[in-house]
Amino acid sequence: MALILIVDDSPTEVHVMKKALERGGYQTAVAGDGQEGIRLAREMHPDLIFMDVVMPGMNGYQATRALVADPDTHRIPIVMVTSKGQATDRIWGLRQGAVDYMVKPVSPDELVEKAQATLAA
Repeated sequence: MALILIVDDSPTEVHVMKKALERGGYQTAVAGDGQEGIRLAREMHPDLIFMDVVMPGMNGYQATRALVADPDTHRIPIVMVTSKGQATDRIWGLRQGAVDYMVKPVSPDELVEKAQATLAA
């Protein structure tokens, strides 16, 4: 069973994402900010990370950059899931090393489909 790390500071978003992914057959772990996300990624080696952008302390762009630069975590695919929906935000997220970019609100079905597609790639 694949492990997906959700990095998001919104308890509501985390609850919805966690519930959808677990119903889709995935194990989940949760980090409340970028720094914790990096720590858990190094410890747990998840199969996929769903990363928010706007978080206190280290934001999702910074955390993605750090994970992609780290030899221990650079192979973990990261999908940005954020309310930042401008084209420049998407481009910047992909330039940081994310493999895909989704704009909130994301339906539970879309989230599971993105997990399936990313893990199959």
